[in-house]
Parts: sequence; C-alpha cells; structure tokens
Amino acid sequence: MPAPIVIFGATGGIGEALARRLAATGRPVFPVSRDAGAVAALAGELDAPGHAVCDVLEPDQIEAAVAAADDGDGIAGLAYCVGSIVLKPLRSATAEDYLAEYRLNTIGAAMAVKAARQALKRARGAVVLFSTVAVSQGFANHSVIASAKGGVEALGRSLAAELAPDVRVNVVAPSLTRTKIAGPLLGGRQVEESISRMHALPRIGEPDDVAAAAALLLGDDAAWITGQVLGVDGGRSTLRTPG
Repeated sequence: MPAPIVIFGATGGIGEALARRLAATGRPVFPVSRDAGAVAALAGELDAPGHAVCDVLEPDQIEAAVAAADDGDGIAGLAYCVGSIVLKPLRSATAEDYLAEYRLNTIGAAMAVKAARQALKRARGAVVLFSTVAVSQGFANHSVIASAKGGVEALGRSLAAELAPDVRVNVVAPSLTRTKIAGPLLGGRQVEESISRMHALPRIGEPDDVAAAAALLLGDDAAWITGQVLGVDGGRSTLRTPG
C-alpha cells in the first residue's frame, strides 16, 4: 500500500472533506482527531489503514499519532486542518486569547510537521497548512485569529525552505467557508447574502472548495509548487467588483 496522508482535524469541515476526496481517488488517508468516536467511524468508512485520537495541544500525542501512521515507508503527506475562528475587538482581547490561538494554529502545525519530518522525507511527501484571507486583508475584530494565522503563513514559507528539496510545504488561505465553527458568523439568510456579495464569485465557500486545493497541493500535479500561500476565497483577497 502507498504511504498514507495524515490529516489532523479530519472529522468535520475541511479536514473531513479532504479525507473523503483523497480516499475517493484511491489515496490512503490516516485521519487524526480528538473525537475518538468520529475518527474511528470515518476511518472505517474510508477503509483507512489506521487512525489516531490526538489533542494537538499535546506534542507527545502528535508524535504518537505520526508514529502510528508510519509503517516504515514514510508519510506521503500531512495536512494540518485544525483551526479556530476567534473574533474579538482589541479592547476585549486578552494575552491568553492571543497565546491560545497561536498555540493551536501555529505551534500545533509546527509540532505536527516536526514529528513527521523524517517520515515525510523518506516518502518525499508534501505538507499543507491552513491560513485565512483575513491575514492579507486586515479585517476589524480579527487581530487574534489573523495574527495566529499570519504565523502559519510565515511557518509554511520557512519550513518550505528548510525541508526542500525532499518535502514541499504550502498554505491554503480560504475566505469564510461553510463549516461548523463558521456557522455563528453566517447567521440568517440576509447575513449570508451580504457576506456572499463581498466576493467576486458571490457565495460562501464550501469545505470541498478548499479541500480540492489542498488535495492538489498534496499530489504529484503540484510537484513544482512549494512555499506558496494559495487563496481559495472567491476572489476576496484580490478583487473588488461593482455591486
């Protein structure tokens, strides 16, 4: 069997969409999640070679998950799909807010790649991390999450340089995507339509929109792409259209 692709945050949202997309093309996936029941069910449904329960705030659990995925042939890919959306004005944000989001989004990603680096090198694998359009655009009330995700973009570029030429590292930066954690931001139909109109392609992103880009970056068709931040955002990061 080919070396697996390890997906942290594989139950729900973009991570699950990515796991399903890869499995549908015959690529073995190794789902990782803190939800034991959900990750076991997903692994069974996808006929995965294995799975792991992991709290990404605990580096030893990350290492154990990676070790379980590597049968000696290495790891073909790693996607760190763990994330959060914390929106607060500066007046309400605390030092603990900034530290918690940096630890979850940036340090967690770094520790996952660190744990997998040798296995990724053996298989000449690829890494995909996740940022947000808010890093490049500067939205009000986004300083907590955007600063953490800005760290992810810098991490991705640094690791791409450090791990080349054996391992490719790229970052996907979506706009608002229809996931469970984004649900409170969408509100009712009127709010969703208003947010949709902020995009040149006027709709909310779907998990599979983002998963499609991640799957590309994890595959051979992206063999000459590394160190990039790919916007999957309906044009929001670069385009302003009438209306």
